[in-house]
Amino acid sequence: MAYDQSIDGCLEPAIGVSGLSDASLARWLEKLVPALDSLKTQYADNTLPLLRAPEWTDDLSEAKTALEALCDDARTLIFFGTGGSSLGGQTIAQLGGWFIPGDQARGQERRPRTRFYDNLDPRTLQGMLAGLDLERSRFVVISKSGNTLETLVQAMAAMQAVRQAGFGARLPDLFLGLSQPESAAAPNGLRSLFAAHGIPVLDHHPGIGGRYAALTNVGMLPALARGLDAAALRKGAADVVDAMLKLDAPGDFAPALGAAVAVGLAKERAIRALVMMPYTDRLGRFAHWFVQLWAESLGKQGEGTTPAAALGPVDQHSQLQLFLDGPRDHMITILQAGCAGTGPRIDAELAEQAEAAYLGGRSAGDLVAAQQRAIPDALIRAGRPVRTIGIESLDEAALGGLMMHFMLETILAAHLLGVDPFDQPAVEAGKLLTRRYLES
Repeated sequence: MAYDQSIDGCLEPAIGVSGLSDASLARWLEKLVPALDSLKTQYADNTLPLLRAPEWTDDLSEAKTALEALCDDARTLIFFGTGGSSLGGQTIAQLGGWFIPGDQARGQERRPRTRFYDNLDPRTLQGMLAGLDLERSRFVVISKSGNTLETLVQAMAAMQAVRQAGFGARLPDLFLGLSQPESAAAPNGLRSLFAAHGIPVLDHHPGIGGRYAALTNVGMLPALARGLDAAALRKGAADVVDAMLKLDAPGDFAPALGAAVAVGLAKERAIRALVMMPYTDRLGRFAHWFVQLWAESLGKQGEGTTPAAALGPVDQHSQLQLFLDGPRDHMITILQAGCAGTGPRIDAELAEQAEAAYLGGRSAGDLVAAQQRAIPDALIRAGRPVRTIGIESLDEAALGGLMMHFMLETILAAHLLGVDPFDQPAVEAGKLLTRRYLES
């Protein structure tokens, strides 16, 4: 696989009584044997489509054709969606330079600028629509159910703005939808709306929920928009699934080790928070994607731990004090991206003048690489659980592998906690109350 995980910093030999003993780890891993057997069976009989998604190819050609038609003569490509309909796409798009100042997508001179609007704020929405060149803007609207109220409001507001600008006849050329097929049992507001205006809609797989959908066309459309190799993303994910199918024991599988450590520390060492801290801007949205995946999948029936997103090195200057010297209830995951020797190289004379001669001749990447080693060591010395995941080359295959790793780790953790990783009953209650208040 394209990454290397170490859980040594979560174990008793490294951090003392704050860590899991080898015997405890073995017990938690043993509990995962039936879960892994079940996943293998679900792969074989295709009852968990997530495991087969990395093998799909037909939807890539369909997505590419639809995106090319949509983006003809476009200046700006806007993605509407929330939660899993957006965070996975943002995570993948960021690998292609989205939301990184000064960076560009591959071949970006031939591609429209990419924007994501996932949080419904009325002023932001109004200001965004007022500032667009609507004739050269394009909109991708993503909602698995087709009934996500925030996304429907965004879509309808954009359609109204386009019509008011005099381009109502071009709605089918300026919009593209992505939603599950409509059925009598599950009416689909987005499909009904778009059908009334002749706007095309791609199929969202009905068997894959939003927070697990990053490797479907939900994430492949942003990947293609940013000039990324969508097939390589899926190949990286497929390698993780393949490793699961071939393993003999849970201890040989990185996602199983991660799940066993996270749940074991929660149950035996009162670890209540899981911090995801990548050391590269290109994984900044990955940390936020992980937060939704872990929180919404596991926070049920009084179970679960609280995930938090951080970013290195910047959060060494905001959160690290808490991780090193606050309550002993955090487990930190450090994502170490290969960066030594990269970036600007510091002039020796300037380094001397800045009283930092040791930086002379070093690159900016050398500093970050040293920090990626130093912070886990500091956490271990403080007796704080820390896991490291090394990514020597952060490319499409590595990102696809990481995303599949954490989807499987989450599913396995749910087995240990005795909860369903695929539903979100408490969220549905909030949606029902929101609609009731609107109707009254």
